[in-house]
Amino acid sequence: MVIPVHDVNPARRTPWVTYALILANVLVFLFTPGTAASVTGEGSLAQLCHLEAFLDQYAAVPQELLHHRMPALVPTGDTGVGPRGPGCVVGPPDYDKSPELSVLTAMFLHGGWLHLLGNMLFLWIFGNNVEDRLGHLPYLLFYGVCGYAATYGFALLDSDSGAPLIGASGAIAGVLGAYLVLYPRARVWVLVPFLIFLPLRLPAWIVLGFWFGLQAVYSSGGAVSEAGTVAYAAHVFGFVAGMLIAWPLRRGTPPPPEPRGLLFGRRARPGW
Repeated sequence: MVIPVHDVNPARRTPWVTYALILANVLVFLFTPGTAASVTGEGSLAQLCHLEAFLDQYAAVPQELLHHRMPALVPTGDTGVGPRGPGCVVGPPDYDKSPELSVLTAMFLHGGWLHLLGNMLFLWIFGNNVEDRLGHLPYLLFYGVCGYAATYGFALLDSDSGAPLIGASGAIAGVLGAYLVLYPRARVWVLVPFLIFLPLRLPAWIVLGFWFGLQAVYSSGGAVSEAGTVAYAAHVFGFVAGMLIAWPLRRGTPPPPEPRGLLFGRRARPGW
């Protein structure tokens, strides 16, 4: 997997919506129960129980989205001791959950620092140009539509799952799909792990096409939603949704500037 670090494609306007989305994701993560455990790698039972209760209330769950089948018992956030030892107390939910709204709240939840930082890196690099092309408010609507398309698309493949689905990956995959359609020839600096991290400047169609290909290959093994795993199928649905929405805008999109400087000791060819 290549790691993008910068694109050679300056935006004309300040991407305020992209900045606001990044800030909102970071703040929600910091106030999510169990954040301390994601930093240290070790969490108490009380933290785990608080996190489970929080996710049951605010994460998207496929069976709730498609069947409106709400669980009779959910973690309350308390700890207790049962026949099998200490564990999380469950009871009837004391809240009314809207499955449709949970898709939106789940887009701002992340399972750990790596999950959060990986998503925010991609949004930081590629979101500004898509926002610049769409405009601030249309871009915000586009981001939400891609997130919903990714979540419901995944739910259709795993409709009976009761595992929570969280993360901004589906919406950000839509941003990547739009970027691929609008700026396929933009150059992207990436780090390629090969003994050491090698810096390369590659066209966006290679970087994002390779990323999408990996998601498609991984998702072909079946939808994945269990804790600690990745819902690759959601990435595929979000990416395709972003491509379809951006497709009518591709002809009026100004091309990115030609990069200057050296690439591996020789001047980069204009056609590369």
